[in-house]
Amino acid sequence: MSLAVGVVSSSKSMGFDNNEGAANTDLSETKSTAKTPADEERGDEHGGCENSVDATEEEEEEDEERKIELGPQFTLKEQLEKDKDDESLRRWKEQLLGSVDLNSVGETLEPDVKILELAIKSPGRPDIVLPIPESGNPKGLWFTLKEGSRYSMNFAFKVSNNIVSGLRCTNVVWKTGLKVDNTKEMLGTFSPQQETYTHEMPEETTPSGIFARGTYSAKTKFLDDDNKCYLEINYSFDIRKDWQS
Repeated sequence: MSLAVGVVSSSKSMGFDNNEGAANTDLSETKSTAKTPADEERGDEHGGCENSVDATEEEEEEDEERKIELGPQFTLKEQLEKDKDDESLRRWKEQLLGSVDLNSVGETLEPDVKILELAIKSPGRPDIVLPIPESGNPKGLWFTLKEGSRYSMNFAFKVSNNIVSGLRCTNVVWKTGLKVDNTKEMLGTFSPQQETYTHEMPEETTPSGIFARGTYSAKTKFLDDDNKCYLEINYSFDIRKDWQS
């Protein structure tokens, strides 16, 4: 999950090459000056390119919130009974469920996922461990990162009641009111168990420079493939010249 991307930076995690970007900009500027009357008419009908892009982003966000109907759900006991004569399916289910105690999960259809804490790892530094507040929204500045530093984020969570399918994490970051990053990370499918699950995100590098430093706000959500939201957390963090003790 990227925390701050889209500002001036020497970081490879931004995924942009300056020379290629300049070339693409020149090309797009050249194309934009050669409009035909038909192009202008279409632009007037749709309110211009910028409005079309904004509308597309809004539609995508609405689609994410829309609940997907995936058919009937089954309890764990029903899952095991279903297709029990199929040897390959039975073994796959046993492997997925592991050593789960069916008596402890009962007959609950809906899975439950509890995000316990977030840890930020950076080479040569102690981990920054951040428990998730009960309200889901930390007060004040939650953490600080050093500009130009490598880091990865690790989530600890528990699953109970039933199998959770397609658990994913979405993250949106703003700086001075402008959206600078919007990422999605698939965590996977998990069965209920007493032990805590952990998932580590790919390593990234914080941006650096005067435009990168400052305060960012972010919204992180954990959802499954039903679009059921298990946690929405709103917080702020800083990127500074150095780590804060």
